Amino acid sequence: MESNSTTIEKLIEKAEIYSKTTLELYKCEAIYKSADIFSCLAVKLAIAIVVVVVLLFANIGLAFYLGDYFGEIWYGFFLVGFGYLFIGIILYIFKNKWIKNPVNNFIISKMNNNDLI
Repeated sequence: MESNSTTIEKLIEKAEIYSKTTLELYKCEAIYKSADIFSCLAVKLAIAIVVVVVLLFANIGLAFYLGDYFGEIWYGFFLVGFGYLFIGIILYIFKNKWIKNPVNNFIISKMNNNDLI
């Protein structure tokens, strides 16, 4: 009889160790996937910042050029501003298709990626 009780105790002990190990594994997987997502987003953010700075100076140059072409500097800035207003309206109309869905798909694909260290 005692051998059955010690066997059950050993089985319970092994199940407890297994559950703790499984929980630790899930924690490590969550940390890895979170780090992967945030590092990819950080790279994309850094590239976006560089692109924004380049576009900023290009647009300032375009505004001065258009202002010089039309005779008043402020004409160029208004034209560039209205161009961005138009782009903003288009982005607002297609925000789900062009921004939300691709970001959601990126995060889901990274979360479903089963590659571990």
